[in-house]
Amino acid sequence: MTNRRKIQWVIAFSLSAAVTGCKVPKATQIQENKFVPQQFTAVDKSDTTNSASVKWREFFTDPNLVVLIDTALKNNQELNVTLQELAIAKNDILLRKGALKPTVGLRAGGGVEKVGRYTSQGAGDASTEIAPGKEMPDPLGDLTIGAYASWEIDVWKKLKDSEQAALNRYLATVEGKNFVLSSLIAEVARSYYELLALDNQLTIIKQNIELQDNALAVIRLQKQAARVTELAVQKFEAEVLKTKGMEFETRQQIKETENRINFLLGRFPQEIKRDKSNFVDLIPAKVQTGIPSQLLSNRPDIREAEYELAAAKLDVQIARKEFYPSLEISAALGLQAFKPSYLFKMPESVLYNLIGELAAPLINKNGLKAEFNTANAKQIQAVYNYEKTILNAYLEVSTQLSNIENLGRSYDFKTKEVEVLNNSVSVSNDLFKSARADYMEVLMTQRDVLDSKLELIETKKKQLNAVVNIYKDLGGGWK
Repeated sequence: MTNRRKIQWVIAFSLSAAVTGCKVPKATQIQENKFVPQQFTAVDKSDTTNSASVKWREFFTDPNLVVLIDTALKNNQELNVTLQELAIAKNDILLRKGALKPTVGLRAGGGVEKVGRYTSQGAGDASTEIAPGKEMPDPLGDLTIGAYASWEIDVWKKLKDSEQAALNRYLATVEGKNFVLSSLIAEVARSYYELLALDNQLTIIKQNIELQDNALAVIRLQKQAARVTELAVQKFEAEVLKTKGMEFETRQQIKETENRINFLLGRFPQEIKRDKSNFVDLIPAKVQTGIPSQLLSNRPDIREAEYELAAAKLDVQIARKEFYPSLEISAALGLQAFKPSYLFKMPESVLYNLIGELAAPLINKNGLKAEFNTANAKQIQAVYNYEKTILNAYLEVSTQLSNIENLGRSYDFKTKEVEVLNNSVSVSNDLFKSARADYMEVLMTQRDVLDSKLELIETKKKQLNAVVNIYKDLGGGWK
């Protein structure tokens, strides 16, 4: 085949490949829905002030809690794992960026070859003289020193899209790290308030045990005076034992909560420093929600989903461009000879080549189609995930707003309930001493006041945690 014929064949093949390569499947066009209602509640709110913009050091005023959060941000293992994922995503950008540039390297090698005498190459070597009177050596050595380069020309911007997709995934990882930060701060705060609540519940239980012990002593005296039966003594004694059992259950819960906080802080068990005295007097921070559309910029998980969606869309374009012809240029320059003494003999030992290749898939595109269909499905999946994240964010804020309002009302009623029951204890004791009430009324009154006090502490904890939750749900804590 003549050189001219070879050139014609290559051109024909390249044009055929280009035409065939342009027959690519179409991507599914789906537009994500970013709609959110104008308000979180039916009450019209035009104020755009948002508590998410408040730094966590200013939002949480308890100095002991601030120290705990600081420690968690330095030592938490999950956060440190996320930071390594960030480094991995950043390295992927460098990898994609490197694909846009030529690959250049040095190569040196040596070998020996013995071919059969009765072959075309063997016969040719036997009849060839490298110099007058010097035949080609047999076996034939091969020494090479040179530089080589290859470069895929990014005609269709496929490699550039790949770099941008990697950048979007890096930015998504950054937002993922921010979401971990926000969640970690909220989890430490919730656990801290739970610990304070358990401390106060333990104090109430101890106080109640003391009151019940005193009541039991009175009942025993009443029994000696034949005013009550042994049944009353046993009922009161059983109640004291039940409350003492609650004390140790609460102590175990305190230990478990302390260990959970220590785990979040990345350290082995130790006592959590805290002020146990004024839990009931704590006033939950006032939260301003702003407008729902601010969630799109404040919530790290929404921003993460948005970057993942952008990367998925680029993946579809990259998969489509795999059907297009690719152009690659390769070149080499160096020295080659069969003996070291000839290796640096110029210009006879110089070798070079320059090759341009245009290639496109012609037959059996099933692999490319499968990759494209997968990328297309993942793009649709990313759209639904983005919309789900927005919906979830709005509903979380809406739920916590209702929770805060209802807990506030519930706390007011439970406070009044505790006041009434505290008065009823002394009333029931007086009535019992004057034989105007039986021992069961005294017993039930003491049980009711204990339950109501514990419920009041529990409601206070829920109030504080609801504020922590809505601060996180609005996108606060990571800035």
